[in-house]
Amino acid sequence: MRLGPGLLVTAAFIGPGTITTASVAGANFGFALIWTLLFSVIATILLQSMAARLGVATGQDLAQALRAHIQTPLFKSLAIFLVISAIGVGSAAYEAGNLSGASMGLIEIFPQVSSQLWTPLIAFFSAALLYSGKHKVVENALILLVILMSLVFISTLGMAAPSLGDVFAGFIPSMPEGSITTILALVGTTIVPYNLFLHSGVLAARHDSNSDMQKMIKQTNVDTGLSITLGGVITLAILSTASVAFYGTDAGQISAANMAVQLEPLLGDAAHYFFAIGLFAAGLTSAITAPLAGAYAVCGMLGWSNNMSNTRFKGVAIVILLFGAAVASLGLDPVAVIIFAQAANGLLLPIVSTYLVWLVNQKGVMGNYTNSLLLNLVTLPVLILIFGLSSYKLISLIF
Repeated sequence: MRLGPGLLVTAAFIGPGTITTASVAGANFGFALIWTLLFSVIATILLQSMAARLGVATGQDLAQALRAHIQTPLFKSLAIFLVISAIGVGSAAYEAGNLSGASMGLIEIFPQVSSQLWTPLIAFFSAALLYSGKHKVVENALILLVILMSLVFISTLGMAAPSLGDVFAGFIPSMPEGSITTILALVGTTIVPYNLFLHSGVLAARHDSNSDMQKMIKQTNVDTGLSITLGGVITLAILSTASVAFYGTDAGQISAANMAVQLEPLLGDAAHYFFAIGLFAAGLTSAITAPLAGAYAVCGMLGWSNNMSNTRFKGVAIVILLFGAAVASLGLDPVAVIIFAQAANGLLLPIVSTYLVWLVNQKGVMGNYTNSLLLNLVTLPVLILIFGLSSYKLISLIF
């Protein structure tokens, strides 16, 4: 079996934001929050496997399914507004951070090259890849970048050489003082709404009603489980490296932007360059997947084609990319757009997650491939956590 669509989810959620969050978690709380990663990975596997199964079994992505099965005109209009606001506008707002993160990595690797050059070059490469409309080309490029990212971050962890006892102790749940915001950030950077649209969209595009559906779903479940677990291992490697290097020290403000530089005196030149390469790969993968996810969500909700070679689909993806490139290149402040997108995401995630669980329990939609009772029981605490996380995010944005 060949890994594929699941690795696109890994490519999407391991971005500069995840690197910063994991670095801050390790630097401020050591290994104590590793249990949060484990929970987040399990929750993500559960939800993403449902979104993937929806795409395989029905040939519809999540946006198309929402549009098709919400019958009340008012609720349908509200759903269209929320999805486009959270996923379309949100992807555009976060795209600036993805492009800036990739640029930061290259600046660390090639300090002699003008820093003004990298963001337009990365944006051009991403745009060319998306505009090609060739599914296999995009997927293979992302898989190669995920492999590169895995190798460099795990190698950096090897250089840091954490105590295995300390790492395993982190799997025992604890909440150090002042850690609640970081815990929620670790969960929020792993369970990402737009990945539900991206994963179901990629698999819906491959739908073949004549294929062995049961076999396809089993293969998809394995792909999803392994790929998201790999994403969890990469995040664990970043958190553990930051823990070894900075926990208990006066390292100052840690972020994706300065982590590579701060590692150098502690772990040597190699760690500096390895981390910078990882930051570049993480930024680039997210810079490609964010417009892709945004296009699946917007086109699906508006009833447009979700074919990557379709002109409208490519147009939406390129607009999202260009917005991010403009913000990153011109040094504009996208805070207002990001706050709007975060508020929309805070509303959207619990609604879409609940609706997704409802959809994959409907025989009229899924045929013989509905959720089992056990899977529903296991998913219930995940939904409760998502409602809690979203409520906290909305309250923090308002107050």
